[in-house]
Amino acid sequence: MRIKSLLFLFVLTCLTLQAQQKKQISPDLIGVFFEDINYAADGGLYAELIQNRSFEYNPAERKSWNSFTAWEYVTEGYGYGNISVETSSPVHPNNPHYVVINVEETGLNGIGLKNQGFDGIPVKAGEKYQFSIFLKQLEGISIPINVKLIGKKGTVLGEVSFNSDSKEWKKYQSEITVSETQDSASLLVLAKGKGKIAIDNVSLFPQNTFKNRSNGLRADLAQTIADLKPKFMRFPGGCLVHGDGLGNMYRWKNTIGPVEQRIEQRNIWGYHQTAGLGYFEYFQFCEDMGAKPLPVVPVGVSCQNSGGTWRIGGTGQKGIPQAQMPDYVQEVLDLIEWANGPVSSTWGAKRAEAGHPKSFNLEYIGIGNEDKITPEFKERFKMIYDVVKVKYPHIKVIGTVGPAPDGDDFEQGWKFANQENVPMVDEHYYMKPTWFIANQKRYDTYDRTKSKVYLGEYASQGNTLFNAIAEAAYITSLERNGDVVQLASYAPLLAKAGHTQWNPDMIYFNNTSIYKTPNYYAQQLFSVNHGDSYYQNVIAPVTSRADSTMAYSCVRDSKSGDVVLKLVNCGKTAQKFKIDLSQFKNLGNKAIVSVLSGAAEAKNSFENPNNIAPVISDFKAGKNFSYNVQPISLTVIRVKSTK
Repeated sequence: MRIKSLLFLFVLTCLTLQAQQKKQISPDLIGVFFEDINYAADGGLYAELIQNRSFEYNPAERKSWNSFTAWEYVTEGYGYGNISVETSSPVHPNNPHYVVINVEETGLNGIGLKNQGFDGIPVKAGEKYQFSIFLKQLEGISIPINVKLIGKKGTVLGEVSFNSDSKEWKKYQSEITVSETQDSASLLVLAKGKGKIAIDNVSLFPQNTFKNRSNGLRADLAQTIADLKPKFMRFPGGCLVHGDGLGNMYRWKNTIGPVEQRIEQRNIWGYHQTAGLGYFEYFQFCEDMGAKPLPVVPVGVSCQNSGGTWRIGGTGQKGIPQAQMPDYVQEVLDLIEWANGPVSSTWGAKRAEAGHPKSFNLEYIGIGNEDKITPEFKERFKMIYDVVKVKYPHIKVIGTVGPAPDGDDFEQGWKFANQENVPMVDEHYYMKPTWFIANQKRYDTYDRTKSKVYLGEYASQGNTLFNAIAEAAYITSLERNGDVVQLASYAPLLAKAGHTQWNPDMIYFNNTSIYKTPNYYAQQLFSVNHGDSYYQNVIAPVTSRADSTMAYSCVRDSKSGDVVLKLVNCGKTAQKFKIDLSQFKNLGNKAIVSVLSGAAEAKNSFENPNNIAPVISDFKAGKNFSYNVQPISLTVIRVKSTK
């Protein structure tokens, strides 16, 4: 009897020790954050090739802009006439401006409009492009229309012709096949008959969009994001969400439905939003790449920096009037119904009408972004949160605790979140790489009984390899604390060359090329090698260091059974780690090693996009082994399961 008791105690002790060494962590830990900054949407991820397609640019966005920005009046072969921008009878009131062309003499080739796109229109030989336009015949019976893509020297790369034949607004669509690859083509729309015609919503899309979606995304750029294998995508911002003043808030209902009916507006980052990349496209992109959607809505207050308080003056934070807040709360509820509701519901029917009868399976929603924690903020947040948690208790609401890792808004935000039992809060910080190395224990002491953390925006202020390795060291601490840090996303995601308001960014692009930063590869190595259980006492450095330049983590993916080891060396000398895998069952010796390493100051560029990239090789692991880790490097060892 005594032997059985001792055996029972031994087994119990072993199980207890094993439980202490293992903890469940968020399976959604590593995701991406998309904000329309740095021309990330129009002229970027959104595949539309025509700039100012509906003539809605205006001087309030930039002093030099107007309805005719990016367009040129063209007369070919002695044609004669005039053009005007009008608003009396638009395609839809949400987009009031359109152009009227009065053709008095057609000349040899007609008169019309030329659009140069966003820094030129890139086209590829043999590929098809979807052209569309809204036209209304104002005078004359019918006007022949010629549409062509032309190269830098005027060479015709592809064209199509048709007749305008309606005295009401009518959408015309055609397909143009391109004969030659060019990076800076232009689009010509020419009227070749006498009369007067109105033009609006001129559009050109590559047929080859991501997943071949209509009104879709630039295929190579979307694939680069999808290759990160993000578990979620936060959108549409960022500061973009609460906007520059109450009238500039991002309102989701303005971004769904036919694109010609969506409301365009000024972007808080100093350019224009067509809303062509709207909520339907965001949710669809998430689904197409297997990421959970995480929309963020305004909390009912504008950005505290509205009107110029980053500089001098400004209006500061303003709140939606209390009398209007019930309608705004309903707007948030309608979003959840639109995403998840049955087709028999009001907003579920609108989702189905757009082509998606199935639920988008929304789990998360962010309310607010980096807001100043004022009484006005707290009052409006509570109004929204209290209703959402009652009507949709399964939705995880994410609050906000300001733009920094400490300070008054951070402290007040956390106090308020814990007071209201908010499930999760959104922390942000952009710090030097040395800060990330020194603060790897930040979440070790967080109270596990209180609000969880979404690290929604972070970056180490640079795109060198050292920046990426410092971030990798920090991500090991997020995995170690994956029970309290539920989600994390580097920011910003995209930046277009020549149109960048914020640095650093993860992915840089122009019209034809993309380069991935070392930061991208570090994020990718963690995301594609995620796990849902964290294990202690598996990895140990041979030489202990007090300067925190070494970091490591061990996770297991329950679906594959693989064990993944991450070994980070931020120092200038090689380091050795000991690995003990003896506690794992169904684990073989076949492994794959991915190493991101090089000179600390090394970067990637358009000229040398692969200067820093992971090197992948096979490896034979054992139950116990040692591994030498290079200076300034991230090493990921994925040991394959035998089950």
